[in-house]
Amino acid sequence: MQNHIGRTGLPPPIYTIGHSNHTIERFVELLQRHAVDVVVDVRSSPYSRYATWFNRAPLKASLSEVGIKYLFLGEKLGGLPDGAEFYDEKGHVLYGRLAASPGFVEGIERLSKGISDYRVALMCGEENPAECHRNLLIAKVLADRDMEIVHIRGDGSLEPWVAPQGPEQLALGSEGGEPEWRSTQSVSRRSRRRSSSDS
Repeated sequence: MQNHIGRTGLPPPIYTIGHSNHTIERFVELLQRHAVDVVVDVRSSPYSRYATWFNRAPLKASLSEVGIKYLFLGEKLGGLPDGAEFYDEKGHVLYGRLAASPGFVEGIERLSKGISDYRVALMCGEENPAECHRNLLIAKVLADRDMEIVHIRGDGSLEPWVAPQGPEQLALGSEGGEPEWRSTQSVSRRSRRRSSSDS
C-alpha cells in the first residue's frame, strides 16, 4: 500500500532514506512501500563497514533485481568533500561554500530534472536524518527551490522535512565574512573515519 505525502498539482516529493543496519530485504521493502523508482546515493564513500550489502556494487545489483534504479552522486553531493577550502579550523564542513561549488550545483540540477520522470530517494547512512547532510544540506537547498522533501524513517513512517534549527544552520555572515551554515559535527579529514554516513 502506498502512502504518499504530496501537494496537489505538484510533482511527488523527493524522499530521503538512511540505510542504517537494515537488511537489504527491509530496505527494499521501505522503498517499494513508497513507490521509489531511483535511489540516489549521496554518500561520499559508497561503502559500509558493517552492512556490506550496502556497498555500491551489491546494492546496485540488489536494487536492479526489483526494478529500482541506482545512481551514485556522492562525488557531487557527498557531505565530506575534497578540498581544505570546504572545512573550517575546527573541521566542520562549510555548507555555504559546498552548496555554491560547481559540482554540487551540477548534482542539484541533475536531481531537479530527474524528479519530473522518477520518484527519487536520496540515500545516506544515518537512519535519523537530523544530523545527516542529506537533511542539513541537500534537503535545505532543494527546499529553497520550492521542492517538497520527505524522510522515510526506519519504521516505514514518513516525516516531512522542516528547516533545521541551530546556529550552524543559519546562512548568516560571521565577523570574518564566512557563512555560519555548516555541519553540526566536526568531520575533519584528518580525524574522520571512512564511513557510509556523511553528517
